[in-house]
Order: sequence, then structure tokens, then C-alpha cells
Amino acid sequence: MDGVLVDSGHRWNEVRAAYAAARGQSWDVDAEHAVMGANSIQWATFMRDRLALDGVPVDRILAEVVAGVVSGFREGSVPVIPGAPEAVRRIATRWPVAIASSSHPEVIAAALDLLGLRDVLGAVVSSDEVAHGKPEPDVYRLAAGRLGVAAERCLIVEDSTNGILAGKAAGAYVVLIPNPTTLPAPHAVSAADATIERIEDLDPDALPT
Repeated sequence: MDGVLVDSGHRWNEVRAAYAAARGQSWDVDAEHAVMGANSIQWATFMRDRLALDGVPVDRILAEVVAGVVSGFREGSVPVIPGAPEAVRRIATRWPVAIASSSHPEVIAAALDLLGLRDVLGAVVSSDEVAHGKPEPDVYRLAAGRLGVAAERCLIVEDSTNGILAGKAAGAYVVLIPNPTTLPAPHAVSAADATIERIEDLDPDALPT
């Protein structure tokens, strides 16, 4: 979802950086990359440790950051990726479609309100529902199960290193659509089964096997 359907990476970074700055700490690109794909408990725990906030409950860090990200959706500062809703609707006329996101359920809900896609989705899964976030395959396997298919029969669209690796670990066919704000590492690019430039060009029938 993040980086594929909505261009939300900058909002996550802004909120985390502001949270750190308010406590006399810094949040840099390396820190943001370290939590990409992690579920909520994982990234909130990383923030607590990275910012040396030993006395602050992880749940409080999580709640404040999530609230800041959700407000960006409500205020209109998180743009929809051009052509994304239309591409999802087009593909959903032929195949079952799910969202498997590392985001907190409240963030996913805000994004779905913006995208207007609830009616075409067969499943919506957050990494908060599984033990491990990306690059582990847990969230993709759960999404596939809710669609009633094996993960090996799924096509996954990703933009990030950990997302690509999670999709491959699940045994799925992974399509990379690069997002300039979250360019994946070279080893992840080579792991993807196919790369296209825009989601509006996604045609599962035309992809190499």
C-alpha cells in the first residue's frame, strides 16, 4: 500500500523525525530504512531504543506516530499514486485482490478512505496481525490464505527492499514498481521477477513467466 497505492513514505518520515526532534534526538534516512516493512510493535520498539526513550512505553510511541500519519491522510497531505485506484479496480474485475501492508490498521483504514477501494478488495491484512513484518513472508501468506489461494499462486506488487524479499520468501511472483522515495537495494531489484515503471501499466497477462 505505502509507496504503491499512496505516496506516504514522506509522511511517515516527517512524523518520526518530528517525534525525535521534540525529544532532542534525530531521525535520519538510515533509521527510516531500518524500520521499513516492520510491523507496528517492531518499529515502535526500534524507535524507543534508537532514541533512548527507556521510560516511554512502546504503545505510547506507536499511538503518537500513528496519529500523526493518519492526520496526514485526513488533511490531504498524502497523495494517491497516479492511476493506482483505477489499476486496482481493473485488475479486480478478473482476479481476487488483497492489500497486505506493514502499516497499522488505522493507517490502512485512512488510506482506504482516500483510495475508495474497499468494495473491490477480497482481504485487507496488516503486519500487526502476524508475528513478523517484512522481509518475513507472514503478512503475504495470511493475505493469500484469506483470498483462499496459495501464496505461490499470487502476484505481489512492491516498491521496497523488504517488501520484495517478503514476497519472494512467500513464494509469490513479485513485480517491482520503483518509488523514488524508497528505491530498493540492488539485490532486491534483482530478486524481483519483473519491473514496471507505473502501476497503471500493470497487466498480469503480459508479464514474463
